[in-house]
Amino acid sequence: MLKVELHTHTSDDPVDPIPYSTFDLIDRAAELEYDALAVTLHDRQLEIGCFSEYAAARGIVLIPGIERTIDGRHVLLLNFSSASESVNSFEDLARLKAREPGLVVAPHPYYPAASALRGHLNTYGHLFDAVEWNAMFTPFINFNALAERWARTHGKPMVGNCDVHRLEMLGTTYSLVDAEPNADAICQAIVAGRVHVVAHPLTFVAAARMMARLYAGNFMPRVHPETDPVAAHHRRRAPVASPLAIDI
Repeated sequence: MLKVELHTHTSDDPVDPIPYSTFDLIDRAAELEYDALAVTLHDRQLEIGCFSEYAAARGIVLIPGIERTIDGRHVLLLNFSSASESVNSFEDLARLKAREPGLVVAPHPYYPAASALRGHLNTYGHLFDAVEWNAMFTPFINFNALAERWARTHGKPMVGNCDVHRLEMLGTTYSLVDAEPNADAICQAIVAGRVHVVAHPLTFVAAARMMARLYAGNFMPRVHPETDPVAAHHRRRAPVASPLAIDI
C-alpha cells in the first residue's frame, strides 16, 4: 500500500501566500514516509519535470495536478496534461475527461467556504471520480460527514487529503492506495476503489491555531517562485563559510 497525499500548495502558488518551496514539501513528505504526492496549485499546473528526479531520489512519485476554479468552485484535477489549466466550466471538464485519462476529486465539498462544491456535487457528480476527506476536522466539528454520506450513496471512493498550506499540516490524514508506484497506476487504483483513508482528528486548539496562522499568513509578504527553482534550492542548501574560519 502506498501512502499518498493529493492536495498540496507551495510557494509556486499564484493565489495563496505559501512560505515553503516545492523542494521543502518533498523533503517533509519524505520524512513522513509518503510514497506519492501531488502539488495542486490554484489555477496553475506546476511543471513537475525539474522536481521529479529530486522526489524520486527520496522515494516519492510526483503526480501532476491543479486545484482548478470552475464556476467559482474548487476541483482537483490530477494526472491530466496542462490542458487542465483551460478548464473553465463543467462542460469543459467533461470534454477533458473524454480526451484524457486522469482523476477528478471533489475537495472539501461541504466546508463553509464559497469555493466548496456543495450542490454542484449533485449536479455534476458523474464527472467526479472520488471525494476528499479533509484533514481540518475535530472530534466535534467535522464537515466531512456529509461528504462521506454523499460518496457512499453514489458509490464513489474517498481520498484523505491535508490541503497543505503549512508544512505542519501534512501527515494527519492521508490515503493508502493499493497500486504500483507510478501516477497512472495510483489514479486508476483510486477510481477502482482500492484506497483506504487514514484520518486523525485535530484537537480544537490545534485546529484553531492552524486557522489563525493561515489567516495571519494573508498579511505576510509573498515568497515569489524562483525562475530556476533547482538552482535556488542548491543556493539555499550550500554551506556558508564561517567568518572565523582560517585557511591553513
